[in-house]
Amino acid sequence: MTTLPNRPNTALLIVDVQNGVVDSSHNRDEVIANINTLLAKARSEAVPVVWIQHSSDELKPDSAPWQYVPELTREATEPLIHKRYGDSFEDTELESVLAERGVGRVVVTGGQTDACIRSTLHGAMVRGYDATLVGDAHTTEDLTEYGAPAPELVISHTNLYWSWQEAPGRKGGTVETADVIF
Repeated sequence: MTTLPNRPNTALLIVDVQNGVVDSSHNRDEVIANINTLLAKARSEAVPVVWIQHSSDELKPDSAPWQYVPELTREATEPLIHKRYGDSFEDTELESVLAERGVGRVVVTGGQTDACIRSTLHGAMVRGYDATLVGDAHTTEDLTEYGAPAPELVISHTNLYWSWQEAPGRKGGTVETADVIF
């Protein structure tokens, strides 16, 4: 379905599962366990896995908050994309990494739902990719004190609206970890 020519492959994106991003997030341990399940499945099926790591004033490179959570382990052959914007494609080498691997569909996991996950999903779609959200493998922190809905509602709403996302020649969609097909 992708509008990118000669891109039959799928990649698993693991977005910003860093200490400072997910430590106080909703269902943190369950989300990380689901990402580990997907990681094992992707590796066993020789599906490209791409890690994405955010840097900012709060996530300074090489600091403890910037590091990936210890429960997830990246293999040396799996690309690591460094970013400074919500959209993992913006001002990064993600597109070239995916092109080298013939990827036209991305399966998105990680944090935060209402920031980098949404931005990356939309960024993928507008660039011609099919983009699947794993509904039980993304999370966000509680921002209700700033007027946001509770985290479980943010996650639920994102899963709902992404389920029907489509554009000419491209498709979104939301699936649970157990139903992911690479």
